[in-house]
Formats: sequence, C-alpha cells, structure tokens
Amino acid sequence: MTGAPEAVAAEVSEFLGAALAGSSLERTVEWVDTDAAGHQHNSVIMRFVEAAESKLFRELGLKGYFPISPRVRQEIDFKSKLYFGQSATAAIRIDRLGTSSMHFAFRVWGHPFEGNGLAVAAEGKVITVCVPEGSSGSGPWPAEIRQTIVDAQASGGRQ
Repeated sequence: MTGAPEAVAAEVSEFLGAALAGSSLERTVEWVDTDAAGHQHNSVIMRFVEAAESKLFRELGLKGYFPISPRVRQEIDFKSKLYFGQSATAAIRIDRLGTSSMHFAFRVWGHPFEGNGLAVAAEGKVITVCVPEGSSGSGPWPAEIRQTIVDAQASGGRQ
C-alpha cells in the first residue's frame, strides 16, 4: 500500500511527541505468535512492547535499568487483531518519572494487511519501580537513570 510507511511513521511520531523519552520498533507477526482463533495471542502485545522498551533503554545507554525495574502494573486495551505475516509497530514512551516509579504508555499498530488499513491493535500503560540490587523494596532511581531521562527529554525525547 502506497503511503503505509509514512502513515505509520506519522502515527508513531504523534504518539511519542509528548514523551520524556520514547522509541518504537517494527515486528512481523509470526505463526508462533497466533492462537487457535487465527490472530495474535494476547501475550504477543506485551512481548512487542517489552522489545520496544528494551530498545529504548539500549538507545539511552542504560543497561542497568532492567535488573532493577520490575513491573508493578500493566494495562492493555485490545482494539483490533493482528494476523500471521502482518507487520506491526510497537511504540513506548516514558510519561512520568517519579522518585522510585516510572510510568509508560504504549501503542501497537497493525500495518495495512489483506484489505485492512492501518489500525491500533492495542494500547495501554506499564508502571515499573526501582528495586535496588540486594533490596526487597523500592528505592529511588539511580542518578544515572534519572539524569539520562532528563537529558533525553531536553533533547526532544525521541530515540
């Protein structure tokens, strides 16, 4: 479909526009990603989102983020289906950086496929908290993580 990549890029750009920092990536829905109903299994959305989150923190150079940042809340609103062979783009943005928590928003688009146009497949929110190594409870984000995100916001937020 002519214009599909540009339409996806425009949607992603708008979504990431207000972010402290954000990133996106494209994936293809594989056979293993589908269920007996013939569309994506619910877990695929979070795998795509977590891959975008991982890409964001690699781009930020924050390799120490994942070992100390368990999820404490996830919300997903499923909007449309994704099918085997269809391309999808997942975008994630940091909306709020608290003392020990980080709030993300995400959106996953299904690209035009078999007569269907570009559509939001799912959107939602994720909250992580900082649990410093060796601790069993939350604590403040390390200065490096906090400063890197502040610097990313100052430079436009988009990775």
